[in-house]
Amino acid sequence: MTLVYPFDDTATARAVVGEDGTLVAWNAGAQRLLGWSPAEVVGRPAVNLLVNGGQEMPVGPVGARWDGVLTLCHRDGTAVSAWLLAHHQNSSDGGPGHWLVVTPLDPGGPRSPDDPLGTAVLTQSPCAVAVYDDQLRLRRINDAMAEVIGLPEKRIQGLRLSEIGGKRQSEELEEHLLHVLSSGEAKDVQTYMRTGGQDSAHAWLARMAPITDPSGRVRGVCLAAHDFTDNFLARERLQLVNEASVRIGTTLDVTRTAQELADVCIPALADFVSVDLLDPQEQGEIPPVLTAPVELRRAAHQSVDPGNPMAVVKPGHTEVYPAGSPQADSLVAGSTIVATVASGRLDRWLDWNRTRAERVKEFGIHSTMSVPIQARGQTLGVAVLTRYRRPDPFTPDDVLLAEEITARAGICVDNARRFSRERETALALQRSLLPRSLPRTAAVDAASRYLPAARAGVGGDWFDVIPLSGMRVAMVVGDVIGQGIQASATMGRLRTAVRTLADIDLAPDELLTHLDDLVVRLSAEAGGEGSPGEVGATCLYAVYDPVSRRCTLARAGHPAPVRLTPGGVAREVDLPAGPPLGLGGLPFESAELDLPEGSLLALYTDGLIDSPERDVDAGHALLCEALAVPADSLEETCDRVLHTLLPATGSADDVALLLARTRGLPASQVATWDIPADPALVGPVRKQVVEQLARWELAEASFTAELVTSELVTNAIRYGARPIRLRLIHDATTLICEVSDSSHTAPHLRRAKTWDEGGRGLLLVAQLTQRWGSRHTADGKTIWAEIGLLDEELGLA
Repeated sequence: MTLVYPFDDTATARAVVGEDGTLVAWNAGAQRLLGWSPAEVVGRPAVNLLVNGGQEMPVGPVGARWDGVLTLCHRDGTAVSAWLLAHHQNSSDGGPGHWLVVTPLDPGGPRSPDDPLGTAVLTQSPCAVAVYDDQLRLRRINDAMAEVIGLPEKRIQGLRLSEIGGKRQSEELEEHLLHVLSSGEAKDVQTYMRTGGQDSAHAWLARMAPITDPSGRVRGVCLAAHDFTDNFLARERLQLVNEASVRIGTTLDVTRTAQELADVCIPALADFVSVDLLDPQEQGEIPPVLTAPVELRRAAHQSVDPGNPMAVVKPGHTEVYPAGSPQADSLVAGSTIVATVASGRLDRWLDWNRTRAERVKEFGIHSTMSVPIQARGQTLGVAVLTRYRRPDPFTPDDVLLAEEITARAGICVDNARRFSRERETALALQRSLLPRSLPRTAAVDAASRYLPAARAGVGGDWFDVIPLSGMRVAMVVGDVIGQGIQASATMGRLRTAVRTLADIDLAPDELLTHLDDLVVRLSAEAGGEGSPGEVGATCLYAVYDPVSRRCTLARAGHPAPVRLTPGGVAREVDLPAGPPLGLGGLPFESAELDLPEGSLLALYTDGLIDSPERDVDAGHALLCEALAVPADSLEETCDRVLHTLLPATGSADDVALLLARTRGLPASQVATWDIPADPALVGPVRKQVVEQLARWELAEASFTAELVTSELVTNAIRYGARPIRLRLIHDATTLICEVSDSSHTAPHLRRAKTWDEGGRGLLLVAQLTQRWGSRHTADGKTIWAEIGLLDEELGLA
């Protein structure tokens, strides 16, 4: 016994017998009864104390409690007949258990009418009443208490409560009795336990009051126990339902929701719970009529035993359940099915599935309850609750409770699936609107990443790399306010608009101005019934020229990029912030910076650096550190940046990242001439072009380049204004002819009539080149044309 009291220990004979039958404890009362000292018996077989070798002992298992009369051997050789009460107790540390054996030696007798202990017993009380003396030994009980204990008063008189009950709860109640005895103050205690006279655990409200004599001296304690099991279980069920409403559905994740359902039911309802779900149907498909066999996917399971040793199927795996299985029968019937192993209802299922039959035998499973998981008129799966440690089968109240909890879980699972479907749709739309691969350009090497938010809906982050005329390249990163399909659709419209505006070679600040006007119109279209819409976005637009190695940037409320020059330190670019897109009417400012060849430019959305765990400055510092680490490729740098700045569980916001390493075009690949405004000099200019192409070993492109140059220079002389400049640029695949003048009037194609003497020059240029166009500059305009240098593009294949 763990309880120690300053009372006489000789009134009860008490011994502890190990699982192997060896005596491990022997008190003074036991020595008083049989004469043996502890040193003489402890460590020896208990059967040696029985006359005739214990032939009177019961055969077979006796459960957790046994009582009866046995003949014992006294030390002096005489036989002693004694009534014994034995309790089986489990070890607190998980080791072998033991048997506590007790018998009263001083049971006491009837009390006189004026004895407070005798008159305290209310024989007519509906409560179970017991009276304990000042040694906390039982003196009187009424019939109700005798029925609860399962033993008559004459057998247990003189025993303490812990010796009668033999359970942990009994020891706790005895501690409360001691407090009442020592303090003289009444006390109310609630406990939930199974007594010897009951088949299942009951809830008890125990009122403990001191018993005093006329002088006020405490002579004992009266315990009156009231059975309030119905109220207790109703309160427990209500509490479990409330707990389920809080714990189930904390996320919009199907697997997590299923696990929460299993966790809530353990151990309140079952010893093992499995949750199996039907695979979701494609959107628009009619749910099939459920018939056996049914294929289910294990979503979650939980057990009272660590490691879920009961589980046969691993989470994520599927299994086909035939007719006769609890899962299939419950789903086909559409209602809860309770079955016990003893009833034989599971025999067909267990004969078919030998693995489960072995688990049933190994763990002693006796009852199952299969509850369909349903929501909004559709069946989603089934939860199977199993009992093997709890001895009582499932009751109708358990069925109602399980159905209520499962109904809550069904709504949460359906919500999670709807969210997942919408998120997958939005993500598919988002990815389809983003570039599948970045174009290879002579200006930059680029790499990118897009990560959707881990928990929220898909947002409207985007990036793009757009080749421009003159070997230049535009880089853009943007972020649409909001989440979901609407944000993705808006992102697609803005990305298309940026590409269209970039195609006419607008300066970054001008491009953002036009984009701002578009967002204002989209906001007006999104509004309804006179209320404004909520379309808004941020954007960063940059144009890099590999010839001059200069970059022009402008931003609209977007995070500034980070620049890392060769041999330098990564720093944020000092760039005017500009207002977010959609405010309307506010100006945007651009800035220019030199980017030596090999410089690294990082463009990103705020989801990369903004985090609840740190401030933006700390995020910038981490980004700069990650960019500064040497890497074999930009792809490796992208991965390092994401790994450094984003948590393992993912970002709370979607993230777009674009890295660009600049290239420079050597001066040897660029040729420039100032052209006098004299039509007679067009011929010499053509000759210079042919000679330059010969030096570049591009003679195969001479014919086309000569015609294109002649037409563009002639138009500039006729319709443009001085100064006029011709520039040739080439790389491995493209030759670019550019003619600039100070006039702002741009040419356009037209179809010449039969009798027209001119008007066919630009049409000829369009036919001979890959593409052509014009761009406005601060000093005028530039007409350009691109000639492909590959054999098949020159028509030489």
